[in-house]
Amino acid sequence: MSVMEHDSLLFKGADWDFGTIQRIYDAVEAIGSGELGLDIYPNQIEVITAEQMLDAYASIGMPLFYKHWSFGKRFALHESSYRQGLMGLAYEIVINSNPCISYIMEENTATMQTLVIAHAAFGHNHFFKSNYLFKEWTDADGILDYLEFAKSYITRCEERYGHVAVERVLDAAHALMSHGVHRYPRKKRPDLRSEERRERERQLHQEQTFNDLWRTVPGKGAAAKPAISDERRRALLELPQENLLYFLEKSAPRLQPWQREILRIVRQIAQYFYPQRQTKVMNEGCATYCHYRIMTRLHEKGQISDGAFLEFLQSHTNVTRQPEYDDRHYGGINPYALGFGMMQDIERICTIPTDEDREWFPDIAGSGDTMAVLRDVWANYRDESFISQYLSPHLIRQWRMFHLVDDPDRPDLRIEAIHDERGYRRLRRSLSRQYDVGWTDPDIQVVDVDLAGDRKLILHHHVLNRNLLHKDDAQRVLQMVANLWGYAVVLKEVEPVTGAIFHEHVAHPHETLF
Repeated sequence: MSVMEHDSLLFKGADWDFGTIQRIYDAVEAIGSGELGLDIYPNQIEVITAEQMLDAYASIGMPLFYKHWSFGKRFALHESSYRQGLMGLAYEIVINSNPCISYIMEENTATMQTLVIAHAAFGHNHFFKSNYLFKEWTDADGILDYLEFAKSYITRCEERYGHVAVERVLDAAHALMSHGVHRYPRKKRPDLRSEERRERERQLHQEQTFNDLWRTVPGKGAAAKPAISDERRRALLELPQENLLYFLEKSAPRLQPWQREILRIVRQIAQYFYPQRQTKVMNEGCATYCHYRIMTRLHEKGQISDGAFLEFLQSHTNVTRQPEYDDRHYGGINPYALGFGMMQDIERICTIPTDEDREWFPDIAGSGDTMAVLRDVWANYRDESFISQYLSPHLIRQWRMFHLVDDPDRPDLRIEAIHDERGYRRLRRSLSRQYDVGWTDPDIQVVDVDLAGDRKLILHHHVLNRNLLHKDDAQRVLQMVANLWGYAVVLKEVEPVTGAIFHEHVAHPHETLF
């Protein structure tokens, strides 16, 4: 290495200080924003210890969060595994906020700090800011203020109503968290900064007015109110309703205002994480591709040494490794591997396409502008549509993918798709469906309430492919619904076409819960 090249290095060896971090950030920014055209939120980088990283694991990576026993349990589990050498820690955690917060481990070497800044502060950051799902469902400007409000509100509730009472509401809300999201766009985008003001307005409104629905419940004697029509009842309750936490927050007759607000807090946080569930492959693929391009460019410019580049490549290779199906480490498709593989394949299609690529991807094949294509992909797709649109025959062959069908009514496996044109298309549809939350999550909806009788709440699970709910788990979660509702709850597992009922679960509230 020449003297000039040695002087241009961002760091020498593994050690670093905050001046080194600043030099690294400036160099990564010059490539990420300047050469790759990444559009990012302002960055806030915080250095944390291993124990702080474990704490972040426990509280689902959020910088401010309310207290709950499950977080302590998770912390103890992760800490024990980490101390025994049974698990490693992530090099970073990144928060979808404005500014974008990246936590980096103080134990990282200078090379790894460079990698995680490129990966998190630029790759993930760009994806958070540009992807349509995050724009539609999250409020990066307001999430930090909202978390602070949520934490202080729940603390005040614990002081006023007791830890046990608050914990019971949180237990029930957490059990329903995956069924506490709106899956289709609402009229208004999230505005979390105004939630604290709206909480006061909601409480004042509830103190001054009657609930239209429960005011018209049939009563007894001369003072009885006329029963409302089925159509009016459904309109008031917004039925059918798939967001169970939203329904219970708005309509559960026995909940106090503070309990409703806690349900609202939990469902707002569930909604914040909703896009991340649908973009794991794309998000990690974007960040991994960006860090690979940035680290390679730093090496080409002589800003990191050969040794540092080899250290990076070893880590990168471990992250993007896809174990074979018979490997003891196999745990399904690695989202880093598939995401990075597809991003690199799009680069290949844009720069050195084959005739097959031109037939399958006429709009991008040979375009020559890889980053323009990738920025458009990152902005406008989620995992399901991305795989359905951009998984190429070349990558299918490279990964040796086949579509196997395991029919419980047949004793053998059936190969449903092979490597021909029809098979490629079938493979894409089959794989993309595994990333579609509408296909993988149970479709459970509130369909009716018996207002004229015992106020029983009726839920339907629209069964897909004969996949019924686990009986014991369903009963435990249904019990939480009954506790929040305050009356009996029935869950019917229904065949959506014929209306046939496969199974029926019933739960009654515990009178002492609230």
